[in-house]
Amino acid sequence: METAEIRRRFLKFFESNGHTVVPSAPLPAIDDPNLLFVPAGMVPFVPYFLGQATPPWKRATSVQKCIRTPDIEEVGKTSRHGTFFQMNGNFSFGDYFKEEAIRQAWDLTTGPVSEGGFGLDGEKIWATVYLDDDESIDIWHKQIGLPLDRIVRRGQVDNMWSMGIPGPCGPCSELYYDRGPAYGPEGGPEVDEDRYLEFWNLVFMQNIRGEGPAKEGYEILGDLPKKNIDTGMGMERMAALLQGVDNMYETDQVRPLIDKASELTGKRYGVSTSQTASESHPDDVRFRVIADHVRSSLMLIGDGIVPSNEGRGYVLRRIMRRAIRAIRLLGYDKPALPELLPVARDCMSPSYPELAEDFARISSYAYNEEEAFLSTLKRGTEILDLAVAGTKQEGGKSLSGSKAFELHDTYGFPIDLTLEMAEEQGLAVDREGFTRLMGEQRARAKADAVARKSGHVDLSVYHEIRDVSGESQFTGYLEDSRETDVLAIVGQSGRVRDAEIGEEVEIVLKSTPFYAEGGGQQADSGRITVGGGEVEVYDVQSPVSGLIVHKAKVIKGGIVEGETAFAQIDRRRRGAISRAHTATHLVHTAIRHFLGESATQAGSMNAPGRLRFDFNTPGQVPESVLHDAEQQVNEILESDLEVKAFTTSMAEAKALGAMALFGEKYGEEVRVVEVGDYARELCGGTHADRSGQLGVVKFLSEASIGSGVRRVEALVGIDAFQFLAREHALVNQLAGLYKVPSDQVRDRVETTIAQLKDAEKELSQLRSQIVLSKAAEYAAEAKQIGGVRVAVVKAPDGTKGGDVRNLATQIRSHLSDAEPGVAAVVATAGGKASLVVGVNAAAKAQHLSAGELVKSALSGRGGGNDDIAQGGGVPAEQADQLLDAIVRAVAE
Repeated sequence: METAEIRRRFLKFFESNGHTVVPSAPLPAIDDPNLLFVPAGMVPFVPYFLGQATPPWKRATSVQKCIRTPDIEEVGKTSRHGTFFQMNGNFSFGDYFKEEAIRQAWDLTTGPVSEGGFGLDGEKIWATVYLDDDESIDIWHKQIGLPLDRIVRRGQVDNMWSMGIPGPCGPCSELYYDRGPAYGPEGGPEVDEDRYLEFWNLVFMQNIRGEGPAKEGYEILGDLPKKNIDTGMGMERMAALLQGVDNMYETDQVRPLIDKASELTGKRYGVSTSQTASESHPDDVRFRVIADHVRSSLMLIGDGIVPSNEGRGYVLRRIMRRAIRAIRLLGYDKPALPELLPVARDCMSPSYPELAEDFARISSYAYNEEEAFLSTLKRGTEILDLAVAGTKQEGGKSLSGSKAFELHDTYGFPIDLTLEMAEEQGLAVDREGFTRLMGEQRARAKADAVARKSGHVDLSVYHEIRDVSGESQFTGYLEDSRETDVLAIVGQSGRVRDAEIGEEVEIVLKSTPFYAEGGGQQADSGRITVGGGEVEVYDVQSPVSGLIVHKAKVIKGGIVEGETAFAQIDRRRRGAISRAHTATHLVHTAIRHFLGESATQAGSMNAPGRLRFDFNTPGQVPESVLHDAEQQVNEILESDLEVKAFTTSMAEAKALGAMALFGEKYGEEVRVVEVGDYARELCGGTHADRSGQLGVVKFLSEASIGSGVRRVEALVGIDAFQFLAREHALVNQLAGLYKVPSDQVRDRVETTIAQLKDAEKELSQLRSQIVLSKAAEYAAEAKQIGGVRVAVVKAPDGTKGGDVRNLATQIRSHLSDAEPGVAAVVATAGGKASLVVGVNAAAKAQHLSAGELVKSALSGRGGGNDDIAQGGGVPAEQADQLLDAIVRAVAE
């Protein structure tokens, strides 16, 4: 049974049992600041399990895309470790519990294939339960009919689920399938988890855990007010069972990648006869790494991640580079991803058709990354080889942490490759030193972020305000001022009852016209009047969902919690920001029109009269494309299209073609903003009423801000007009100076620049001729020092480096070959002195070396050979001292 069919059957089964099918959340864990990626199927539902949000359904089912990276080094070595995997789950929020969860899992697993089940042999299924969970044992034995000798009690580590911290927890029951004696000894899951393969985990979330270790030894404090169900069936493991293969790497979504890698390298997969992955040949491990990591890369880029040097982008870069390195170790030294990635696409697109639709974008990022890494690999390998050789020469057994960090930080060489390659050459790596240096770097990088954290206090204060007083109501779509109530005031040390003049506080209003910064739109500013007091609002944030916090300074009287307030935004600022936000939508649409659907938004900033728009594209945008996009945007302004906003369901918004921005969180009800029929996006920001109100949009610049991400900056409205007016005035001034029409200014400027370059080149040549013309004269003035003719010369100020070297060579050529001769020339430029020394053959015969003379004068610095050498970098005032040093060195 193919994986796509397993997926279809799973969702259909639970939908027919009253579950709402919920689409997979994106791989990046955008709703949890503690996670880079979604590591489990239940993660998108955590707010419902924790009681932080009300679930919109009592029952749900999903096939969640997941990424786990802590054990990345184990990928390919065992049958259980994979980077990307799919978790099929069914969830109950206070609805059904153990009995129905167990029954559903059993019915789907053992149900006949002809009736929509998976058709596994019930006689080969084992179940584990928590130590004292007699209720689950009774259900398995008395209702399902599972023999007691195939039900195993296990402790907290294996069969008590929690998030590793105080909060919801509960016993779980895991389903295992006996794959037979070829995979290991009999005796159940406690004896061998290769033979007895876990494929489904049923979590009965019913308790609250206390403090303690993550896995075991913590106290169970009591029961949850509602009992929930969270189950996870591993897609890849079920596919391995139903397809009769040894492990997840040999299923239909992964094995074709191994076969393609085998074809490219000429190496055969399956060298080891063992069915246990941990006993595999090293080449087989590499094949699995390639297959797993290429598939994972496809899925990550498909979900909007691009390779970079930090966060999620670095994880992607790391797994891509491990795959590239693995196939090179198998003997394939050409670009591999153009051969492998299309295979991964064909394997995964039956389940995720968007991968085929978006493959042009995905592949462009992947292929560019491989090309860049092959260059990095060559350069880094050379540097690593030198470092290893140097360490061995000094008798060391371990490569220093500082060298490993330099390879990583300066050359982009991954630490795991440094570890692997050093080990291949018989050296360890000071991992502790590397980790310390990385930690210091991260600490420096975080310093600014810490300084800019939202709020005076920890988030618990905001949660308390929201839970007690309710959510803030934003009314700014329809009004710019309103009467409201002060729900809370937060000061430096926490919640306070009042604030006096001069104090900076945070104010929570029952309802507010102030827009909180979000979606790329800057916050409103303005004033709030409370009785006889007045505050100036300079920032607005939403530190927790549903709460709007006004950062303000009391500028008159005082304010008291619970009083009536009048909130008034700065209308002019709001209008300018709204126009910029509408312009961003237009720029987004225009960029996609000319670059393709893959040029999706990667970030934005909407400020008064100004916008910054970041978008994904693998290379520089041609000037002609920017010109055409800008022109199209301004044509839309001229059309004066109506800007409308309305709320609808996510399904309807998608049907209308509204763009959803990656990384944004959307509920079932979404707000759609339309600019005529030209642009349509999901957006919570404020906008102009008509496109004509924007006046004009002027692109200022386009540049790269990271791997595969470009940025356009533009001005909007009066700001754009003022910029154009300044530009026009400048052109008129230049036209006046050149005494030509304005349309000829560019040609005249280009001509002037070309003439200046020619003049500078000619002047440089004349200077060189003048300097070199005196070579014979300088040679004639050489002094006899200890039997050596020594010419020491101070070149004219500003003489270029190449001319200094040529002058030394020319002087040396004018010295007689019949006697030893040395030519030393010093020059100053930019406040520094440089030295060039040349010696003739007769001088070399007396063991005089240009390189040694330079090092003597410069205290060991400088370099070259016996004939000619140079150095510098000392202060210009030491120029004469350098020449004196040469004379002394020759005399000695």
